[in-house]
Amino acid sequence: MPAGRRNLSSRSEPLMHRPSHSATSGIDYASMAQVAQLAQPLQHSQTAPVPPQNLDAEESVLGAMMISPGAIGAVSEVLDASDFYRESHAKIYRAALALYAKGEPVDAITLVDELEERGELDGVGGKVRIHELAALVPASGNAGHYARIVREMATLRGLINAGSEISRLGWDRPGAAGDLVDKAEQVVFDLSQARVTGEFTHIDELLKEGFERITALYEAGADVTGVPSGFRDLDRLTSGFQPGNLIIAAARPSMGKSALGLCMAANLAVRHGTPVAIFTLEMSKSEVTQRLMCSEAKVESNRLRTGKLGPDDWPRLTAACDKLAKAPIYVDDTGSITMMEIRSKARRLKTREPNLGLIVVDYLQLMTSGATVENRVQEVSQISRNLKVLARDLDVP
Repeated sequence: MPAGRRNLSSRSEPLMHRPSHSATSGIDYASMAQVAQLAQPLQHSQTAPVPPQNLDAEESVLGAMMISPGAIGAVSEVLDASDFYRESHAKIYRAALALYAKGEPVDAITLVDELEERGELDGVGGKVRIHELAALVPASGNAGHYARIVREMATLRGLINAGSEISRLGWDRPGAAGDLVDKAEQVVFDLSQARVTGEFTHIDELLKEGFERITALYEAGADVTGVPSGFRDLDRLTSGFQPGNLIIAAARPSMGKSALGLCMAANLAVRHGTPVAIFTLEMSKSEVTQRLMCSEAKVESNRLRTGKLGPDDWPRLTAACDKLAKAPIYVDDTGSITMMEIRSKARRLKTREPNLGLIVVDYLQLMTSGATVENRVQEVSQISRNLKVLARDLDVP
């Protein structure tokens, strides 16, 4: 292979070469080869498969960082130290980033010094190994491409680990089946979100997108550009609830917060046919259903609870039930639901109903974060942040 070019495909184990037969040795090499061939399948079956990795790409990344300052920025946007298959490569990468963070040059000499200070130089192969890496770079300008190869291999290993973790949940059964499904989804979700980072966007592109959006709104001529609440004065002030927004309705107890949320959800689902999700921690499903029926039928809740309905109430109640039955309203009344469960269930519903338009959580103080926190204030703050992230991820208010 010509100098300066390397094969970046995954390495494999060296092949066993069959020795040539020697008439004077007295050894039957043909018989030995047959025995070796018979033994190979057994050995292979007892050897665990090598996880996905590309050592050539890892070495090229580290070498590029030592000879090109620009490569460090390109690589650090893609890779984390845990993405390297070899621990020695991860140590070298961390040392290089430490030098870069201090504003010091990153080359073979400074890297050797940094690793020596950390007491890790011998563990990574010594000075010879560092200088060897600096000389093994096919092209430093391709550092970003090499980094993406390393990242892809790390993702595949993560997928294998996620499968093992999900399999362990099924075998060990450390909880109810429904909870285990939520945990399994969380494992895959965490893998998909790992190292998801944004990039700088030039203002020119943002202006084009913004101008196109404004043009579309102008041509539509609508006052409400987001999700309508059903209350004209509120919609005039907000232009509707915008996708990705977190809206918190705050008021004293028994002031109508739950009724307001249900009314907005029903308006969106019944009047516009837009799917809505309601997580009710305070009321049961039957209570939520009864409130929706009263609101839609314009019947007093006391009459519905006691069954003392007048002749005029029955037609309205029947018509209301027909409308609600056709409306895409989904209700979950799991008590003490955690943020992880809400995220998991909301994501499943979003997959089932791509046009999901609104998620109502009634109410925030009854939720638990599922994490260890020092006090309730921190827990509520964490829940609020997670709800905002969920709104952005699903692009739903």
